[in-house]
Amino acid sequence: MSTTGPISTFMARHFRHFNAAALMDAANAYRRHVEGGAPMLVTLAGAMSTGELGRSLAEMIRQGKVHAVCCTGANLEEDVFQLVAHSHYERVPNYRELTAKDEEALLERHLNRVTDTCIPEHEAIRRIEKAVLEEWVAADRAGTPRFPHQFMYRILLSGVLKQHYDSDPKDSWLLAAAERDLPMIVPGWEDSTLGNIFAGHVIAGDIKHVHTVRTGIEYMMELASWYTATAKQDKKIGFFQIGGGIAGDFPICVVPMLHQDLGRTEVPLWGYFCQISDSTTSYGSYSGAVPNEKITWGKLGAETPKFIIESDATIVAPLVFAHVLGW
Repeated sequence: MSTTGPISTFMARHFRHFNAAALMDAANAYRRHVEGGAPMLVTLAGAMSTGELGRSLAEMIRQGKVHAVCCTGANLEEDVFQLVAHSHYERVPNYRELTAKDEEALLERHLNRVTDTCIPEHEAIRRIEKAVLEEWVAADRAGTPRFPHQFMYRILLSGVLKQHYDSDPKDSWLLAAAERDLPMIVPGWEDSTLGNIFAGHVIAGDIKHVHTVRTGIEYMMELASWYTATAKQDKKIGFFQIGGGIAGDFPICVVPMLHQDLGRTEVPLWGYFCQISDSTTSYGSYSGAVPNEKITWGKLGAETPKFIIESDATIVAPLVFAHVLGW
């Protein structure tokens, strides 16, 4: 397997044992999977968009190394927040030393902290609210409900935000996804800033129908349709999970649902599995469960290539992507 770029060359020489070796094994298997023509679904938990994972993920999407994404509502919106307000973000490198009064001072300045990074309310959140609210209201009046990611695709592709771009659009993974109409699943979208804002507009009467934004069960139905049409015995779909939570647990359950509840036993299991997680192996925790536990749930098979990289996803994911891209 070729390692053409300096990053890949460095990794091949130095990443030889322990978590570094697990990273290399997972990255090499990822490359074999997609270079063999098989699809890969990537899941995004946490605040990967605010962590600017788009700088590597966008190129993965553009080069056809990612074929579907499942992400939280936070990751969906925060990529676009970055796109229009990057220079207004503030980094707080001493965030561990902040007092409650320090945090109140950030609140008074309308800065919403995510670890060491503050999202500016007016320049990011309210700017996107204005653009997406117009789409919500139009869809509400026309009776044309859409999924959360479809609304975001529409505002990105319409060009209405271009005048506000504040970072290189090549670093926006969501823009790359929109340009390719990438299949996307956003479970639990209600648990996001825009989800809260949407609920507020419904309560206020600006939007009449709560189902103008499609969510939840309908997303699972869409995922089931895509999986059934896409997965082949010789081209099984891979599952690359960044973090844990609903972004990972929701989509991986589509296989046992298809098998056990719909009787579509001819649909293959996931053909590759990797999770980047800082959760140590534990009992009663989805994020801390070893991959073999998923065999008992009908998600993975005994022969499925399985990897866990126990590390910080903001460090590891860009390295895996760089290796897959041959950087």
